[in-house]
Amino acid sequence: MNYRSSLPLSLLAALGCLASTSADAETTVTGNVAVTSDYLFRGLTQTWAHPAIQGGADLSLDNGFAAGTWASSVSDHSYPHGSMEWDVYASYGTSFGKDWSWRAGVYGYLYPGAELSLPGMHRRSFDTAEANVSLTWKYVTLKYNQALTDYFGVDVEQGYRGDSRGTSYLQVDASVPLSDAWSLLLHAGHTHYTTTLVTPLANGARDPGYSDASVAAKYQISTHVAVTAGLSYADNHDFYGKTCSFMQASTCRDVGGSRVFVTLQGTF
Repeated sequence: MNYRSSLPLSLLAALGCLASTSADAETTVTGNVAVTSDYLFRGLTQTWAHPAIQGGADLSLDNGFAAGTWASSVSDHSYPHGSMEWDVYASYGTSFGKDWSWRAGVYGYLYPGAELSLPGMHRRSFDTAEANVSLTWKYVTLKYNQALTDYFGVDVEQGYRGDSRGTSYLQVDASVPLSDAWSLLLHAGHTHYTTTLVTPLANGARDPGYSDASVAAKYQISTHVAVTAGLSYADNHDFYGKTCSFMQASTCRDVGGSRVFVTLQGTF
């Protein structure tokens, strides 16, 4: 199904509701820019193992509402005819008890210009919307994300048994302070698809579901500059070990597996 027209409108409506609540709330605006050696999303490379330029801006209100936007370069091997991911998001959350907080929101992933247009099939985008809810205790966060649309273009016309709306991602993240400058970043997650391939791959794989994990060290160079280096791993090699380009079918690579990444980020 194609949600290109409805997704941006839905997210803009959510942001509009947020803005209407901000009249009497104190606001904080922050920005960020980064360069990374490999843009990894849920353990899978989005840049075909090449560097990416990224940046975003966030607005937070003292009444618990927050919103923001973020963008990154991506590879047209994964997103044909596209070169950018543009995210918009909004959420609400509060603190409770000692060291506890919760947050719920919506998140949209937009890929301007990117589309699947295979012969005999209607054009469709990769645009995806998710709802999410998270629970945080000190520096540990448990978060559940569920797709409100097809999940990054996965549908019947790509050879799946059904649409992928409802696909979910469960994750746990921790940012453990080691000193004033150093912190340890830990992550684990699992993607559960609501559909599988009708015809299996040559090796018999049908299910695109997988788990991923990462460990990284972050060093705060100065108040506004930090560098992060780490190792990420995504399983289900049978499914992702030979992922072929939408643009060049003869170009294939492992988009998961073990990956090393380094990111330099500035905030303002």
